[in-house]
Amino acid sequence: MKVDILAIGVHPDDIELGCAGTILKHIDLGYKVAGVDLTQGELGTRGSGSIRLVESQDAAKVLGLVARENLGMADGFFQHSKENILKISAAIRKYQPDIVLANAITDRHPDHGRASKLISDACFYSGLQRIEQVDENGNSLSKWRPKVVYHYIQDRNLKADFVVDITPYIDKKIESILAYKTQFFDENATGPKTPISGKDFLDYNRAKNRAYGRDISAEFAEGFTVERNIGVKNLFDLI
Repeated sequence: MKVDILAIGVHPDDIELGCAGTILKHIDLGYKVAGVDLTQGELGTRGSGSIRLVESQDAAKVLGLVARENLGMADGFFQHSKENILKISAAIRKYQPDIVLANAITDRHPDHGRASKLISDACFYSGLQRIEQVDENGNSLSKWRPKVVYHYIQDRNLKADFVVDITPYIDKKIESILAYKTQFFDENATGPKTPISGKDFLDYNRAKNRAYGRDISAEFAEGFTVERNIGVKNLFDLI
């Protein structure tokens, strides 16, 4: 299944928090977007891995993803290993994205930065001819290297290399986040309080998007960092 953008997050809900508005915008523009989660987020205080798998599919429907899968790595204890690089590489070859959106390069949660490096390296290795891989049906997966990897910004307020105006999509973004009923604000919830379970966290996320929007005179925007210089064909593309 060829897609234009593959959004990858180490935990279910990472792509919703980091780049849901950008995903919604590009789907509206006619691009195909798929999602891949590396772990089930099973170490989270609330919910469980199996519940978060269901919630991630609910969120995928809100976003309009053409596909979403989970690679089943160990939450908190996944390693930068050949096995995990090949798992991500197989997904990249399967979906053949031109753009990969990946975890923040550094963040409050140590998994985010480690996943950022792992995903970025897998994008390189997926383009090597001598690495042979097959899909779940035994069919050969051809080499594929995305044109670019962009890292969405998560909890830490990193300096963005560019931002995407998501003003018309902010409410839908919040709806996709709230698909994770066990994780985020629910006035009827009875589980333990966590740093992300209160209404204040949603307010913070919205405020972060408002802050990134200010520089481009937009009400809301999502920020991204890049690994290499961005080339443009027309200066007016940058306005």
